[in-house]
Amino acid sequence: MGNSYISCYVHFVFSTKHHEKWLIPSIKEKIFSYIGGIARENGFKLIKAGGIEDHVHLLVSLSATISISNAAKYIKGGSSRWIHNNYKNMRSFAWQEGYGAFSVSISQLDRTIEYIANQETHHRHKTFKKEIIEFLKFHGIDFDEKYLK
Repeated sequence: MGNSYISCYVHFVFSTKHHEKWLIPSIKEKIFSYIGGIARENGFKLIKAGGIEDHVHLLVSLSATISISNAAKYIKGGSSRWIHNNYKNMRSFAWQEGYGAFSVSISQLDRTIEYIANQETHHRHKTFKKEIIEFLKFHGIDFDEKYLK
């Protein structure tokens, strides 16, 4: 085969540092748009972004040239710099140190997109901590609950 063909969808989940409610509706879509630009510049695609005031969900399609860890680094670092440069009242904004990255099969893309789109409704009934624990258990990932602040 002369080319490499990749189908690698990843659902990223990460929160603001200390779950501070920085992501207010008036700037959230601008941040998501900027993250889409970060993805394009680094050879991958943002498929869907969503979240609430203290965390985000991002569905991305990775190319053969980028690792999951580099995608997370580019998204978190680039968006933090952009926020600091464009919102003077958000100089102390930061993302949490870690992130969740969960593989998504092609058969679950529509369901994942819908899940991300409905974050506002979803989080009326479920905390971030409960949500992330469910993701970790579903994906069979070992974790220590003391690190899920």
